[in-house]
Parts: sequence; structure tokens; C-alpha cells
Amino acid sequence: MVHQRKDGFEGQKLISLPGSIYKNARQTNPLLSQLFITHIGYFPKAAYHYRERKKGCDDNILIYCLSGKGWYMIGNKKYTVGPNQFIHLPATSEYMLYGADEEDPWTIYWVHYSGKDMATFNKSLSIKEKNGPVNITFNEKAIGIWDNMYQSLEMGYSKDNLCNANLCLYHFLATFFYPEKHLKSAGERQPDVINSTIHYMRSNLQKRINIDEFAALNHLSASYFSSLFRKATGMPPGDYFIQLKMQKACQMLYDPGFKIKEVAYSIGYDDPHYFSRIFKKLMGISPEQYRYLRTKDTKPHS
Repeated sequence: MVHQRKDGFEGQKLISLPGSIYKNARQTNPLLSQLFITHIGYFPKAAYHYRERKKGCDDNILIYCLSGKGWYMIGNKKYTVGPNQFIHLPATSEYMLYGADEEDPWTIYWVHYSGKDMATFNKSLSIKEKNGPVNITFNEKAIGIWDNMYQSLEMGYSKDNLCNANLCLYHFLATFFYPEKHLKSAGERQPDVINSTIHYMRSNLQKRINIDEFAALNHLSASYFSSLFRKATGMPPGDYFIQLKMQKACQMLYDPGFKIKEVAYSIGYDDPHYFSRIFKKLMGISPEQYRYLRTKDTKPHS
């Protein structure tokens, strides 16, 4: 019997944003209700990747096949997908099914996104359920923008990160709609104190690090560093560090192989009960509830 799975591919990247993130952010920035990322991922050589959506999907889905092959069905029609082709499916209630070719599984970049008036958005750009796969030359620009979106969200859900990722989404989509208008991407931005600190945080989620240690890493006073960090991210360094820990916890909770206490230990909490309280305070539900809601569908997000 073929072992079908949603993820678990070596080298994969995957972020699913909690709905509460946008609900809170929209109160201070209405821009985030226009068009926004709900899930984003990269699956390399995704053997046995399979996803069934009996009631369709509330989001638009764009899947870019970099190499290998895949397939999808919408309604009663089946399509095959090959290298340097993309599929762009509108939000729909139609039955939907897609997955990797068994012999030559696809490598895909994908984004789920939604917005305030998706029916009008899809109509204006002629995004239809049965458009079929679209050929495109190697879309290096899109991959660079995808990396930017992913890295912004990976760094946490501050207002600036959300705005950057979702404004980049427009640019990302434009490279598929108007590929001839986009040239190779320019150089990378230079790191600064804030970015280097956030990268340090992400590499040390298993530790307990206080403001004095973060400041010392940058050869700054604690008060001055805290002021810089709060100005750049909208929150104190300690709160940001906890937010990154909870993001990692969310990713681990997708894997039933991890016990709740193992998730807690991996991000620096010796007391699983204390971890659960912090998680519930930030996410609105307990780790157990989060795991149940994300895994009750046996074939989850692409």
C-alpha cells in the first residue's frame, strides 16, 4: 500500500499562520485584510505527497513545480504537472485532490492566501478552477520573493513582518501573471543589529536568554538595545523571543511523534504545565487543542 503523507520531507519548510494573528493585526493595519498569506511551504522531492479536500479550500492555492512531476484533480477532471509549470486554484467548494508522481515526485514551492473579496480578485485576474497548469520559464525572481516572505514570517508575526510578507505576496503573484516583466532579483540586504539578534534567537530557542545577554552580544547597554529592538519590531526582545519559541512549538505540534513535554523541553521550558500556560496565552488554545485542530484532518495542508 502506498504511504500517503502531507509533509515530513527532508529539507521541507512549512508555516501555517494562526487565524488570530490577522484578527489582531487588522485592528491596527487594515491593509492586512486585503490579501494575506495563510500557509506557505517548500516540499523538496515530496515522495507520496497527497492532499484531498472534499469540500475544496477557502484559500487560493498557488503551487510552483520546480522539478519532478505531480498531478491534481478538481471536480472530475485530472491534470498532470511538470517542471516549470504552476497551478493557481481559486478558493472553491469543489472537490479537490492533488499529489506527487510516484516515480518522479515533484519539488514544489507553494502558498495559500486569502483576502477581503477573493471572488472579485479572482475574476479580475481570470483565476479559474479549470485553467490547468501554466508553463513558465525558471522563475528565479519568484523563489527569491518566496524566501523573503518565508523569512519574514519565520522571524515572528510582528506588524512589520506581516506587512512585509503580505506586500511581497503581490510581487510574488505578479511574477507568475506577468513573467516577462520581471528580471533577476538584485542583491541581498545587509544584516543589522536587529536581524542578527533575531537569527541568534532562532538558533537558540532551547535556551533561556535575558535582555542583558542579548544586549551584550551587540556591545550595547540593555536599555539602549531594548529601545532599538522595540522600535524595530514593536515589542520587547523577551516577548519576541517567546513568540519565536511558540512558533517553533506550533511546527512541532504538527508531528504526533513529539509529546507535549518534548515540545516544551526543546524550546527551553522544563515545566510542561508552564509551557502550556504560555502557549494558551499567546495562541488562544492549549497545545493539545492546537494539535487536535491541526491534525484531525488526516490529509492536511499541502
